[in-house]
Amino acid sequence: MPEQADGLRDEPFEPEVLQSDLVYEGRVWDVRSDRVRYRDGEMVRQYVDHTGAVAILALDDEGRVLLIQQYRHPIRHRDWELPAGLLDVEGEEPLAAARRELAEEADLTAAHWEPLVSSWTTPGGNDEMIHIFLATGIAAAETAHDREDEEADIRVEWVPLADAVDAVLAGRMRNGILTIGVLAASQRLRDRG
Repeated sequence: MPEQADGLRDEPFEPEVLQSDLVYEGRVWDVRSDRVRYRDGEMVRQYVDHTGAVAILALDDEGRVLLIQQYRHPIRHRDWELPAGLLDVEGEEPLAAARRELAEEADLTAAHWEPLVSSWTTPGGNDEMIHIFLATGIAAAETAHDREDEEADIRVEWVPLADAVDAVLAGRMRNGILTIGVLAASQRLRDRG
């Protein structure tokens, strides 16, 4: 049975793109419309062309995860999230972006970093890949960052990881990246025993 589980993986597939048009150029991401040859015909698909992103599951020595809460206009909620940000610096590797984002959003650094999980956020509507890192050995950054707009009133809480898992499973916290991160971290820590 384990051999079959190891064989489960996403499969690259690249049908011929006959035409790709920029429908909307945004400040953060764009919208594209592609005409694609698929099987015996053609299809048109519109999607958000995204830069990609990183998120950080920061875990302190007491087993608490750092959560931030901020306003998200599309859902009209102040949802709980992991610190995260765009891969919008030319040539910046995901780990470097994660270090930068933890400092920018939470004024923290971490001594130890490891990849936790990567996920396409909404593959039917965008091409965003988010890389979630587990960060431990947490310390205060030397300087605090200025924040504006939604980030100006970020609420920061350290929550026991088990409580975050419970809130996700009970449907009290619904952010997809938070869900993936806390469940993956819980499993990783359980596997380590």
